[in-house]
Amino acid sequence: MSEKEKMLAGEWYDANFDESLDVERMKAKDLCFELNHIQPSDKEARLKIIGKLLNYEPKSIELLSPFQTDYGYNIFLGEDIFINHDCYFMDGGKIFIGDHVFIGPSCGLYTAVHPLEYKERNIGLEKALPIHIESNVWLGANVVVLPGVTIGEGSVIGAGSVVAKDIPSNVLAVGTPAKPIQDINNK
Repeated sequence: MSEKEKMLAGEWYDANFDESLDVERMKAKDLCFELNHIQPSDKEARLKIIGKLLNYEPKSIELLSPFQTDYGYNIFLGEDIFINHDCYFMDGGKIFIGDHVFIGPSCGLYTAVHPLEYKERNIGLEKALPIHIESNVWLGANVVVLPGVTIGEGSVIGAGSVVAKDIPSNVLAVGTPAKPIQDINNK
């Protein structure tokens, strides 16, 4: 298996010394740079770059700059998505975002896991686990979502929270680690 195939399968792979992954990361970084330097009022040009970055044209997205991602092609967006300023999607693993999702400023979605033992970590090994954010979710400012997490439909994650474990549907979750503190009546 290639390093990319291992990455996409959620297996340990060499993230640092694989030339094809380096090329793909550099392409995404160049597209993010271009996106982040287009005037906010030039929506057509911005959507064109977003389409190149994701390898498809998302339906009804507002993505505010600056924005960063590693690959772009591992991000799958539903409809009516709002992504505020200063977000970073570390998409070695797939990131699935449902419809009508609001992502506050300075949020990070991180799919990478590194070995705990420094000898393995120092040789560049990592694996990437998917993130699932279901429809009608709101992530407050500075939320961190860790690898392998699912956030259930209709939930709200309070500002500054770190989501380390799955969050059920229709709850307000806050803290580090984020825990449900209130049900939300989304009937």
